[in-house]
Parts: sequence; C-alpha cells; structure tokens
Amino acid sequence: MEAQNKPSGTDAGLIVRALLVADRLNSAGLESRDLISTTPVAFRLHPSGVVVLFRYGVVVMIGLGADEQTTFLNELKPRLIGEFARYEEEFTRVELCDDAGETVQPGGPICLKEFSNDRLLVVADALAKSTVLAHDERRVSAVFDIIEPFAQELATHGRTPRRRTEILKLIGNALLVQQRVSGRVAVAEKPDVLWEKPELERLYARLEDEYELKERVDALDRKLTVIAETANALTDIIDTRRALRLELAVVLLIIFEIAIALYQIITANH
Repeated sequence: MEAQNKPSGTDAGLIVRALLVADRLNSAGLESRDLISTTPVAFRLHPSGVVVLFRYGVVVMIGLGADEQTTFLNELKPRLIGEFARYEEEFTRVELCDDAGETVQPGGPICLKEFSNDRLLVVADALAKSTVLAHDERRVSAVFDIIEPFAQELATHGRTPRRRTEILKLIGNALLVQQRVSGRVAVAEKPDVLWEKPELERLYARLEDEYELKERVDALDRKLTVIAETANALTDIIDTRRALRLELAVVLLIIFEIAIALYQIITANH
C-alpha cells in the first residue's frame, strides 16, 4: 500500500458516497492515475476528489460532484463483473474537527483532524463494508420470505415443497452471502492502512461502532445458519419421502410380478 500524507480538502467538508455496483470490480490498469493507495486502489481525480475502488464491487467517491460521479461510473462500467441492476448505496459527510479530537456522530458527520489520505481510506473502508452488509441483509431477508411459507406449510399441513430445486437454490443463496461476507469482503478484518498507521485504530473502532459492523456480521451469520439448517431439514424430508415412494414402487412391482406368476400357474393347470 502507498499513501501520501495530505490530500486536499475543504473546511466545509466532503460528501462520501459508497456504491455497490457489481459482484466484482477489475481495477487493473488504474494504478497510473494520481495514486494514493494500491490496496485498495485509490486515487485523486482532482485536488479535492478521491475515488477508492474495492475488488468486491464497491466504489467510494469522496468530494465529487454529481456530474463527476456519473461520468466516472460510466467510465468504470467496462470493468464491472456481474453488474447489479440496482446499486446499493450509502452516504456520509466528513468534516474538520474544531478541536484535536475525532468523533463519529450518530447519524451525523464524521469529524476528522485532517483530510489525510489515510483517514479518508479508513472512512471509505468502513462505509464500503456497511454498503455490502446492507445488500446482503436484503438478500437474506428475501430468502427468509421464501422459507417462511415452506415452514408454515410444514407446520400446518405436514407437507413440504415438492421441488427439491427450490431448496437447493436457498442453500446456494445462503452460501453466496456467506462467501461474500467472510471471504471476499472480510468484514471482520481491519483495513490495511492500520498496519502502517496504528494511531488510526481508534477512528476505525468508532466507525465500526457507528455502522455496527461486528453486530451486523454476527446477525447475518446467525440468519445464514438458520437458513442452512432449515433448507437441509427440508431437503432431508423430501429425500426421505422420495425414498419411501421408491420403496413402495418396488414392493408394488414385486406384488405385480407375483400376481402374474400365480395367474400363469393357475391358467396352466386348467
């Protein structure tokens, strides 16, 4: 990772916008710009405009106007892998502190001692993870909406969905969310900038608390466990019933063959 000491900023503050635009983002070749970081790739478009690109599909734009954001996103489209039809987005604002302390107001602006590249990278990391979590929380809620009628049908009538494919899709959705949160995004891991700037640990801890990153990951893990267990239980029930039907078919076939044999014996005797 490479970082310069002080990017430009204004005392009035900077708008930070995070967008989850795709399943993956290819940032190769962008290192030739006015680079401030390689992991994640971050650079300045102009003295007060910073862009941070995360490989798991999030773009964080700091200090860019609406037209600049639109232009940059259009330029970025060829680099998107698995672009989403609907972008997940989050906003915040960073301002310079009146005193030496740094604070994160609940639902309000983030107060920084200075608009240094390192501090902006920490803010971008936290906001990017929050955006991904919002997307995955929505997906998990949608899976729960599908599972609930299955469970209700089983509780009320003792019946399960006939198509095993639907259950396998639920398991697949749960695995995708789990792989994103614990694998590519690694929400529980701290940003690389903290290895070189441990003095920013407190700022990141405050951002973690503000966006409830740990709590949301734990809640997602619990929901994913419920989804996986429910889907596996439904699949086992469906497989058991299929096995019983197969056994019944074999028994009926044997009985049919015995009946034919008896008929042939009786016919031969007459």
